[in-house]
Amino acid sequence: MEEKQEKIVYFCTSGADNAEKASICFAMANAGMALDMDVKVALQGKAVQLAQKGFTDHVPATGGFPALKKLISDYIAQGGEIHVCKPCMEERNIADSDLIEGAQVTAGGTLNIMAAASDAQMVY
Repeated sequence: MEEKQEKIVYFCTSGADNAEKASICFAMANAGMALDMDVKVALQGKAVQLAQKGFTDHVPATGGFPALKKLISDYIAQGGEIHVCKPCMEERNIADSDLIEGAQVTAGGTLNIMAAASDAQMVY
């Protein structure tokens, strides 16, 4: 019998103003990927800026974690998905073309389906 792959969604609403909390989200997502879990990260509110090209270049490392830029790039390199809230992007005048590679625009319906299909959700 095939073993079930655990699914987890990390919702991040923290941006550069709380880089430690945002870093924890991506550190946990990386750990989940290392455990061969089906991991997805959803960025909402201020956190959508984390997916904007160049935004994390100058966010310093905090909380004992590597720099946020490294955490995000490591997550993407492992095949991680980043879902970015479209209305939150529009509020901050972020265009789809402004997003880093590996980030995809998502709306509420898709996020609800992802959460309902997951085994766990964590919010940062």
